[in-house]
Amino acid sequence: MTDILQTKPADWKYVSEGGATIVFSYDGPSHPDFDGKVLRLRKSTLQKKTAPVAPTQHADGEPDDPTIEYQTKCIQKLIPSAHLPRLQTVQLDRFWLEELVKLQDGFRPQERKQKDEIDLERKKGVLATDLVGGNWLAVEIKPKWAFMPSLVHLSDETKAIKSQTCRFCMHSHLRARRGQQEATEYCPLDLFSGNERRIALAVNSLWDAWVASNATMNNLKVFAGGRFVTPSEAHLLFAEGYENGQGLNAVRDAFAVALVQPLLHTPVLRILSDLQRDLDALDIEGLSKLWKLTESSAPLYRQTFSSYFEQFSGDSELEPPTTPIGVSSPFLQSPEPCIFDWIDFVDAYLTPKKPEMDHSKPSPENLRYYLLAYLLSATVKDCSVIVKLDFLKPEEPQQDVKPDSVTVIDLDPKSMDKLRHWEQLDREIAQTYSSVQIKKVCVDEGKKS
Repeated sequence: MTDILQTKPADWKYVSEGGATIVFSYDGPSHPDFDGKVLRLRKSTLQKKTAPVAPTQHADGEPDDPTIEYQTKCIQKLIPSAHLPRLQTVQLDRFWLEELVKLQDGFRPQERKQKDEIDLERKKGVLATDLVGGNWLAVEIKPKWAFMPSLVHLSDETKAIKSQTCRFCMHSHLRARRGQQEATEYCPLDLFSGNERRIALAVNSLWDAWVASNATMNNLKVFAGGRFVTPSEAHLLFAEGYENGQGLNAVRDAFAVALVQPLLHTPVLRILSDLQRDLDALDIEGLSKLWKLTESSAPLYRQTFSSYFEQFSGDSELEPPTTPIGVSSPFLQSPEPCIFDWIDFVDAYLTPKKPEMDHSKPSPENLRYYLLAYLLSATVKDCSVIVKLDFLKPEEPQQDVKPDSVTVIDLDPKSMDKLRHWEQLDREIAQTYSSVQIKKVCVDEGKKS
């Protein structure tokens, strides 16, 4: 296993971070194990401490980061390896990590530093292909939801709303009302449409939001030669000799022309769209209904609440209580999926001989399948894609699109305990958007009739 102590903490520079991990790129003396690589470290939530806390002692057999096993045993069966980063385990050291924090914490966004920090107790990290640090342009897009839900399981209150406006656009409205910087003109259904004009529209909307937010908006990040670029530095996107006198509009036009081609001519967006749609067959509303039906059908549940069924049969307003979706109870167990559960699920999902499920009438016996399917769909909805481009040369034809020019990242497994929050958030998003007088019309070109 590669040992991080072969490098110094000063050899690594901060790149970016998400909710669970933080990324550093190698910037030290040439080394065959680390050249062209990034180090991905897990974070932990900040805890208020009243006294010094002794470091947790890990067993020698601490497992590899779940990202590696999940990608190699599950995700690679769904997304071609040419469009995934190469990952390997690296051995960590607490004192080395502490020094890294001292050197690099100042580069982290303030809002992140208030929430979490590098997990100093980890003994293993992930070494991955550096997709943004070389002598090229790297564009990171977080596409989000690619489809409109089936109407079958939607309530009367949400059906009209969810059939007209996509989940992302409704959520953007909610975030904007809360004062957050959002790409309110961007619609993922444009990006996933497979239509060159609509993809260009999506790219331009992302660019405009990137400019308006001064590169703080989460759905688009741009790197030039390994450097995180802000709108005031947009000239860095041009090849040498092309940047003089070019304004933001000229950069935007050249950027869109270059970016649309790999998005259109590689299969990545289609694969992500198909996976999201196929795995989320019920919507969170239908999944919640199936959860309640399964729990209420359990013999112990019927026995425990027998008085309800005897006295109030058929009265929906007086139904006995049910456990929140994803939360285990004496009536219905919902264990957190381990890697073996995920392997079995993906194999079952991909088997050509699997029995056809009637998603319009989901069966309680298939609840576990639907739960894992929804979690996997959530992973795909929350992933990012990194597109590798040449530096921009306006009015010159782009080189042929290479198959590996688009890479999918951030494919961590989601937890069962997220389901309850997602159900509540879905309800809040729809209720808030219901008060909008003129609702946005989103067009899902991949929707099956």
